[in-house]
Amino acid sequence: EAKLKDDHKLLEETYPVSQIAGDSIIQIQAPALNAINERLRDDYIEDCQRGIDKWNKIIRNHGIDFTLRLPHRGFHRAIGLFSNVKVSPDGNLLKEAEWDRSHGEWLPTNEDRDYVISLMAGVTEPGKVANWIAPPAKGINAQPLDFDYVRLS
Repeated sequence: EAKLKDDHKLLEETYPVSQIAGDSIIQIQAPALNAINERLRDDYIEDCQRGIDKWNKIIRNHGIDFTLRLPHRGFHRAIGLFSNVKVSPDGNLLKEAEWDRSHGEWLPTNEDRDYVISLMAGVTEPGKVANWIAPPAKGINAQPLDFDYVRLS
């Protein structure tokens, strides 16, 4: 909070917030006291972007031609300003038919979910670890990985 350039009472301050105007998303200045959630959301998005930037640096350093990016704040929202509209990851307002045609490119499909579930086979054999998680460096309380933690007899 010490980094914030406001009077901490927010009585005279304004803050930019999104608003839907026809077929567009615009920014307006709203009383800062009413925009606290938006300010917190902005801080959260900035923090997420820092993480994305770190991942993108790792990806780039490995010579992979791919870039992660955050979607628009209105993409796939179920509450607030964007709850009654459809927004693309790039921030374009979409008609229902366009959303229905395109959302499978952006969000997991039923087939995607089924595939992930198929990967997540349980493993109960001592010393073995499911193939979808990394094995721990050591067992609980420094026990070996094949320690007989549970005896079913």
